[in-house]
Amino acid sequence: MADDTATLIPLSAVDPAMVEALLDRVFGEDRHARTAYRIRAGMSHLDALSFAALDADDMLVATIQCFPVALIDREGRPVPLVMVGPVAVVPERQGEGFGLGLMAAMLEAEKRMAADGAAPLAQVLIGDAEYYGRWGFSAAATGGWRCPGPYEAERLLARGDALSAMPAEGMLGPWGSVGNDKA
Repeated sequence: MADDTATLIPLSAVDPAMVEALLDRVFGEDRHARTAYRIRAGMSHLDALSFAALDADDMLVATIQCFPVALIDREGRPVPLVMVGPVAVVPERQGEGFGLGLMAAMLEAEKRMAADGAAPLAQVLIGDAEYYGRWGFSAAATGGWRCPGPYEAERLLARGDALSAMPAEGMLGPWGSVGNDKA
């Protein structure tokens, strides 16, 4: 990040009202109607993969959240994934590297979890391939995936070694919403 005094902390250490206010500023107060919100409806963010960035004045300037979601295959079986996003940086601080730092922190946390024995899950997001492609996100595996709302197919991106085991077709939704009440 451009500001060497920026601090990354667990998102759970931030007042949820402050996070909501930041997201409203970045995406608008109507953001809950977006398709990504439908995919992760009712899910809480994954603490181990969700972070906040504070600037030198300890002001909240950016967040990244990851959520447990699933790709429901043709037989109604859920296959778990991690939905990355929203990645949000306040408008006046965009371009300073906060998004890059948050993505790096999330991916490093994912590596630590895998090193501790957690099964790595594929990751999915709705975003710009030009930006997220640097971390291996692409639309190559998502052509047969559907979302519960409008989306541009080229913006439905996924990454991870686990993609090779993912169904070619299915509907994205919250983990546990279909066919698995114990998740």
